[in-house]
Amino acid sequence: MFGRLLFFVGLLSISGALRAQETPAEKVEFAPKLTIYLAKGTANACGAGCDRWIAIEGEIDRGAAARIRSFLAKVKDTQRPIYLYSPGGNVEQSYAIARLLRARKAIARVGRTIVGACATGTQVDAKCLTIKNAVGEVEAELTTRNAMCNSACGYLFLGAVSREVAPDAVIAVHNSRLTFTVHGHPPPEIVAAYRQRQLVTADRDRAAFVAAMGIKRELNDLIKTVKFESMHVLTRPELYRFGIDTRPLPETMWTLEKVARPYVRKIALEKRGDGAAFRMLEWRLFCETRERARLMFVREFDEGTVGKSTVAMMAGTGKTVAFGRLAVRLGKYEVWSDAVTPDTVKAMLAEPHLQVDESTQGSDGKPNPATFDIDTTGLEPAWTQLMTSCPAAPAAAKPSTASPAAAPPSAIATPSSASAAPSGGRAAPGETPSP
Repeated sequence: MFGRLLFFVGLLSISGALRAQETPAEKVEFAPKLTIYLAKGTANACGAGCDRWIAIEGEIDRGAAARIRSFLAKVKDTQRPIYLYSPGGNVEQSYAIARLLRARKAIARVGRTIVGACATGTQVDAKCLTIKNAVGEVEAELTTRNAMCNSACGYLFLGAVSREVAPDAVIAVHNSRLTFTVHGHPPPEIVAAYRQRQLVTADRDRAAFVAAMGIKRELNDLIKTVKFESMHVLTRPELYRFGIDTRPLPETMWTLEKVARPYVRKIALEKRGDGAAFRMLEWRLFCETRERARLMFVREFDEGTVGKSTVAMMAGTGKTVAFGRLAVRLGKYEVWSDAVTPDTVKAMLAEPHLQVDESTQGSDGKPNPATFDIDTTGLEPAWTQLMTSCPAAPAAAKPSTASPAAAPPSAIATPSSASAAPSGGRAAPGETPSP
């Protein structure tokens, strides 16, 4: 047991706890105690047909498991998803909470809850925490962009039976650190021996926990190689291979990017082969005028492709966006762009899914067609917001041939801390070329 470890040698007393937490600088935007509350958003805020969720956020403290147990006992809807946003904390407590989630057959996702009533301050100031800890639901929004569940939070996350890590969210891991207080003046060799025994026990208990959660032992093997002072962002192939998130096409919702020239964006990661690699896909919808939009499609270039590739997207059976022109090659990315009419956008908004058809020519000269669906959750409200800033059609509008200036494609976030540079993961925002 890691929470309270007592060892007596005469007048010697040593107590300790296993920690897998961030440094204080990394916890600036997190509450010092794990907070749990009910949140309600707009239609489809947490996915198709979902507008209510449970938020768990902040540092995992010593009393966290008891509070979570008491709270969940009062929430009868076990299908309400749980969104996690935490830098980590007490390992023993995270194990206990994970077992609560497993008994509940919980649905867990990595995401940050933004409470509207806290807009004038931070999400962790005293006033906001009072709002979150009040009885009842709070009005809020969800975002997965740069959301994280790091360190001990990852163990908590493993307890859910359904686990989803969006392409723009992260789980980062590292080894734990044993902290304890020594009373008296014991010989150094006794303290060192005690520490070594507890670390061995910690490794054994972590391995047993990971196995009990149905996760591949490779995760535990990886954690042991990452120093406490460092951090490893789990790559998408690792999430898939370890059994943490086994979706073949994880995707974000359509969201409005509030930049100099705003646009609506969606990111997906497509499994390639046995899951040893995933390909990044991104869609960006711009409003050029009220009479014309532009849809961009960005994908990682397949090195095995030769000759011309074609891409088309179907909105039902009546509307097609065909990217017939040659793509612009930017580093390891291909960028396709085409104008779309208001009727096509309307058709896209009316469909729950859009069909993407790709055709590439392999090294053997034969075409390789592929078809997959992406959902449209979030597209309608994001487009509605974008239209408020869309200019009216000028008297003599000229077709745009250049790709809209935009932020670089990004398939994954990294921990928002300069002191914890990840030792793994895909390209961080800003490291890929801008289309």
